[in-house]
Amino acid sequence: MEHRVKSWPELFEATLSGAKRHEMRRASDRDYRVGDILVLREYDPTAKAYSGRELRMRITYVTSAEFPCALSGGGLHPDYCILSVVEERSGT
Repeated sequence: MEHRVKSWPELFEATLSGAKRHEMRRASDRDYRVGDILVLREYDPTAKAYSGRELRMRITYVTSAEFPCALSGGGLHPDYCILSVVEERSGT
């Protein structure tokens, strides 16, 4: 499955550079699964416009209240999840 989502410029840049390899997202409106593709679309909230730049990321792990880690059971709101992601490359 492919999920197309907004990514603010500073977060988009951090993901593009490789410094950021996770996404915190609302889990209650989508069914994120390992193996899904997350298409990050750079969006400027001030201009209220997309830049046209996109990144394709593959979800490698989902941490949530349903699938918690040591702290997420009490520290992560049930409506949110943390997605571990890697860049999706052609042919993979």
